[in-house]
Amino acid sequence: MTTEATVPSPAPAPDPSLADGGGSERGRALRRRLEGLIGIAATEGNLLTPLRNGDEIFPAMLEAVEGARRTVDLMTFVYWRGEIARVFARALARKAAEGVRVRLLLDGFGSRLIEPDLVDLMLSSGVRISWFRRPVRLSPFKQNHRCHRKVLVVDARTAFTGGVGIAEEWCGDARHPGEWRDTHVRVVGPAVDGIAAAFAQNWAECAPGTLYDAADRFEDHEQPGRAVVQVVRGSASVGWQDLQTLMRVVISSAEHRLRLATAYFAPDSYFVDLLCDAARRGVAVDLLVPGRHTDKRVCQLAGERHFERLTAAGVAVWRYRPTMMHAKVLTLDGAASVIGSANFNRRSLDHDEEVVLTVLDEEFTARLDRHFDQDLSRSERVTPGRWRRRGPALRALEAATAPIRHFL
Repeated sequence: MTTEATVPSPAPAPDPSLADGGGSERGRALRRRLEGLIGIAATEGNLLTPLRNGDEIFPAMLEAVEGARRTVDLMTFVYWRGEIARVFARALARKAAEGVRVRLLLDGFGSRLIEPDLVDLMLSSGVRISWFRRPVRLSPFKQNHRCHRKVLVVDARTAFTGGVGIAEEWCGDARHPGEWRDTHVRVVGPAVDGIAAAFAQNWAECAPGTLYDAADRFEDHEQPGRAVVQVVRGSASVGWQDLQTLMRVVISSAEHRLRLATAYFAPDSYFVDLLCDAARRGVAVDLLVPGRHTDKRVCQLAGERHFERLTAAGVAVWRYRPTMMHAKVLTLDGAASVIGSANFNRRSLDHDEEVVLTVLDEEFTARLDRHFDQDLSRSERVTPGRWRRRGPALRALEAATAPIRHFL
């Protein structure tokens, strides 16, 4: 055993200097820092609703699809099998048959397991389907760069993003290993445009021709909420990415508490150092990762090689027990958060198309922190002493991931 159950400390009260949707001096400073370094303006007046697990996520997405009047744009990395896959296919086909413009963008690798009859059903009903970089048509270089974004935009008014794929693994409420733990977010307000742009960018590559048509309307958004949101896209290309800048700024800005939940933890040493530096300067840093239930053990091993350094610096590392932890959520000082499709690994930060939201809103972040507390109560903490005493077999497995760490 390398872990033991520990009662987590409660989340701190929101930092008043980041309250009022980033309208405080410190909130404005963080916003301007991100805008200035990434070059993407944030929007105000957004309403965000965190959705936890399939029991909340899928009904909300399907309700939005059923209510569509003009357009439905869905992009996903994973579209696998199961009843929920059929439910979505039937819903999209039904809206297309009603005359709604429905576009579905599937990653050529991640969605390769979709049932062919579902594709046929949607196509025959008028759904426009495109594939992002199907492996058989690519050079070896491009095959490593995937579209990992999860986006649903309905009538250009409501959007969803987060970690969920369309497959039976995400159904339920994380009650057992067959029901994965994940988080999605529903967005209403000006930030919808940024999420829609993530879809449009990939659609333009996969479906050359008219980028927009009569169904598209570019209208002013209402401002139903108080959240300040910056939409940041990761790019499937080489070089330093906006996501890397975002994570560097957010982690370096932490003053009191930093909480990170990620399905795949396998960053390079630079980002491990950022987490260690935050802990050493007195920030309470919590890292939540999958435990024994994981669908990518190789990636897990690559991340575990950093545990000794992280725990020695004071980072609290937690392993989720009930099922696969697939959420991608970061919260900062109780009032700012980052949520979207990106994991804290080389693949998301270096290689894949991603989309994340940086949110300045203490109420929204407080809800994510409450979810985090509940997750920690079902997790085990990695203890430094026990981890240092792990056996040579586990150390050898960690070392064996070295040749492929860049791709994890």
